Amino acid sequence: MFGRPLFFYGWIIVGIGVVSMPLIYGTRNSFSVFFPYILNSYEWSRGITAIMLSLNILIYGLLSPIAGSLGNRWKPKRIMVIGVIISGIATGGCTLANELWQFYLLFGLLMPIGAAFGGWPLLAPTLANWFASRRGLVMGLGQMGGGLSFVYSMFAEFVILKLGWRNAYLVLAGVLLAVVLPLYLLFLYYRPEDKGLKAYDNEEPPAGNNFKIGAPIIENSMSANLALGEIMRMYQLWFLVLSYSLYWGVGCYLVLAHQVKFVEDEGYGSMFSAFIFALFGIFMTAGQFSAFISDRIGREKTVSLAAIFSIGALVALLSMKGTSQPLLLYIYGSCFGYGAGLSSPTIVAGTADIFHGKHFGVAAGLLLTGMGVGGAIGPWLGGYIYDVTGSYRSAFILCIVCFVLASVSLWIAAPRRAGRL
Repeated sequence: MFGRPLFFYGWIIVGIGVVSMPLIYGTRNSFSVFFPYILNSYEWSRGITAIMLSLNILIYGLLSPIAGSLGNRWKPKRIMVIGVIISGIATGGCTLANELWQFYLLFGLLMPIGAAFGGWPLLAPTLANWFASRRGLVMGLGQMGGGLSFVYSMFAEFVILKLGWRNAYLVLAGVLLAVVLPLYLLFLYYRPEDKGLKAYDNEEPPAGNNFKIGAPIIENSMSANLALGEIMRMYQLWFLVLSYSLYWGVGCYLVLAHQVKFVEDEGYGSMFSAFIFALFGIFMTAGQFSAFISDRIGREKTVSLAAIFSIGALVALLSMKGTSQPLLLYIYGSCFGYGAGLSSPTIVAGTADIFHGKHFGVAAGLLLTGMGVGGAIGPWLGGYIYDVTGSYRSAFILCIVCFVLASVSLWIAAPRRAGRL
C-alpha cells in the first residue's frame, strides 16, 4: 500500500506551494505598490492608511493557529479551498471600496481570513507531513512562493499603469481563483497516507547521543508526545514566536509597507520603486532556497547571518540622499530580500525540529500569530513616525534593533537542542 514511486509525490506538494503562495499573498505583499495610489486618491495620512496592512497581518496571525489546528480535525483540502474563495472575493471587492472602513473590512479583515485558511498555516504542516527529513530545504522551497509574491508586485504595478489601481484588484482576484483552485482540488493531499505513501525518509532516528544540529528526524523528541497544554507552557515556543514577531512582524513589514513610498520620496519614479520592491522578492526567493544551509550549520547561526544581511540593507537606506546613489537601493533590495528569505523558513524549520507531531500546526500557526501582532504594530508605526517626524530614519533604526533581538530570541529557543528535549 505504501510503496514509493520513482518520483516522490511530495515534490508536487512543494510545487503547489511555490505556485499558490505568490497568488494568495501577492495582494497583501503588493500593498506598498498600491499605497501611493490610494494616498493620492483620498489624501488620507500614511499612518491611518497603513492600518489596512496592519489589520491584515494581525487578523492573519490571530487566525493562523486555528487554521493549523483544523488540519487535524476537519478536511484540510476543503478548508483551503474555502480560504482561497474568500481571498478572491475580498481582493475583487477592493475595487469597489471608497471609504477607509471598507478597505479595513475587505483588505484588513476578509482577505487575511482567506489567506489563513487557504495558505501557509495549512501548507506548512502539509510539507512537514510529507517530509520527515530535509525540512530546512523543503520549508525554504515551499516558502519561495512567499518571496515571489513580492516579485508579483511588478505585475500589479503593470496592471495599475494599464487599467488603474481599482481594476488591478479585480485582475489579481481573477488570477488567484483561476490558478489556485484547480491546483488544490486536483493535486493537493494533506498527508502522504491520503495517497498511499509514506513521508520522505520516514525512518527511525539514530539511537543514543548521535543527534546533530539540523538532524532530520525529531519525532522521538519528548515534545512530540506532549499534550498541547504542556507545549504551550514551553518557553522555547514563545521565544520562537518572539523571534518571528520581531523579525517579520515589526522589522520586515514596517519597511516593506513604506518602501515604495520612501523611494518615491527620494525622487524616483513609481516603476523603479516597484522594481526595487520586486528585487527584494527575487533575493528573498534566493534566501529561501538557501535555507538548506540551516540543516548543516544550525538554525541559530543561519538566522544570525540573515540578521546581518537585513541590518546591512537598512544601513544602505539610512545612507540615501536623493537620486544620486541608486546603488544603495540595489544593495538594500538584494540584502534585505536575502536576509528576510533566509530567516523565515529557518525559524519554521526550527519550530518543526522541536514541535513536529500532531500539534505542529498549532505551533507553526503561533509563529504567524507573533508575526500578526508585530505586523499590527510595524506598518502603522512606520507611518505614524513619518507623520510626526517627516522621516523614516527613526523607524529604520527601530527595525535594526528588532533584527538583533530576533536573533537572540532564536538562540534562547535553541532548536539545536531539539533532540534532547
